[in-house]
Amino acid sequence: MKLGVVLRNMGELSTAPILSRVAGAAEAAGLDGVWVTDHLAIPPGEAEGSNGRYLDPLATLAYLAAATRRIHLGTAVLIAPYRPPLPVAKWVATIQELSGERLELGVGVGWMAAEFRALGIERAHRGRDTDRFLELLHRCFAADEVTGNGQTFLFRPRPARPPVLIGGRGTHALDRTIRYGDGWLPVRASPETLAGARRELSERAEAAERECPTIQVMTSLPVDDRAALEDEIARYREAGASGLIHAGRAADEAACLRAVSALAEVR
Repeated sequence: MKLGVVLRNMGELSTAPILSRVAGAAEAAGLDGVWVTDHLAIPPGEAEGSNGRYLDPLATLAYLAAATRRIHLGTAVLIAPYRPPLPVAKWVATIQELSGERLELGVGVGWMAAEFRALGIERAHRGRDTDRFLELLHRCFAADEVTGNGQTFLFRPRPARPPVLIGGRGTHALDRTIRYGDGWLPVRASPETLAGARRELSERAEAAERECPTIQVMTSLPVDDRAALEDEIARYREAGASGLIHAGRAADEAACLRAVSALAEVR
């Protein structure tokens, strides 16, 4: 079972020293990955817990690529419709190149209507826009020469494409995972819910004549209770998860470090 932790790239804990120390502790403890979330335009009424302070996920991972050496660096999840596809593909390739191919790219369609309004983007088109991004991303990592909007261009550097994990739950997320994903990244899916969804994902993969994508679940784990944590991990493993990403809130840096230690102890 792969174990990772979401870093607080939001709120008062989203400072360079804290991020680098927690990521370094996770790496030293042998965890598999550190992950960051994505918001660009939080309205005041939705800012509880962050006060509207969010670091850009890709810039944060570029910083952490230099602060770490082994641990994987993930987005959980990057909201594809918020950004133009080609510049994001370049960001992804750059982080993958400079990190020594440690990136894991979680991608989602987004949900917050106010954020879409602030960005001037049609929320109703978010599924279509996400598919367009994913289609371009795959083409960019498949060949040095890529054609977009009728123009052929060179896409370099071109390291190995990072694993693409599709966020979300429901039929559309599973369909998108089969078409574009190496894995599925549901949020707060219980072991009971996951077991049924994994069977459906496996059936869809078989129908598409491809291997079943992996499943990593982002959820809040009981890191303050060793026995409960071990039981939860066992239940997710039995349900078909290949990885868990702890996304619990933390009051301070010490709480972040305690969560890292708790996860390391049950590896």
